[in-house]
Amino acid sequence: MPIRPILQLGDPRLRQVAIPVSDPTATDISALVQDLADTLAHWRSTTGYGRGIAAPQLGATQRVIFLKLPEADPWPLVNPEITERSQEKVIVWDACLSFLSIFMQVERHREITVRYQDLEAQPREFRASDDRNHSELLQHEIDHLDGILAVDRIVDMKTLCTREEFEKRHREASPYASPPATIRT
Repeated sequence: MPIRPILQLGDPRLRQVAIPVSDPTATDISALVQDLADTLAHWRSTTGYGRGIAAPQLGATQRVIFLKLPEADPWPLVNPEITERSQEKVIVWDACLSFLSIFMQVERHREITVRYQDLEAQPREFRASDDRNHSELLQHEIDHLDGILAVDRIVDMKTLCTREEFEKRHREASPYASPPATIRT
């Protein structure tokens, strides 16, 4: 499958609300998941960033996200929705493949429960915490499905910084702590 371009901040399609998928087993959904996986793998290998991606970032209006955490199996989620949120919140560094040159701190719920379907249309539920950063990552990707971007959730504009400053000052204490990959030309 092809590596597809990722829509960038300012593209109005990133603000559209994605529509539910009626048949998670459909061929076009499998193809979309493969495109998400290939595109995410490409960005991860060339930039050192990228743990998840949402269909709207490729210009697809379906409610599909794909996660690939280091040393974990690929994880496609169809029609994910947050059904529970902890009252406790955390402040975390966030960035996005749709604006990888800027980082910011955002507020997220420490724990959430997500209901979704797998690619066989089986209903699933997952309780996410800040262990392995599942909670903040799922909230970020599900926000994409609702046309919400991390820049909409900045807790303090003073935390907004460039990628270069983030690398120098904050990377070691963030979920992005793995060293960046060598950029291939």
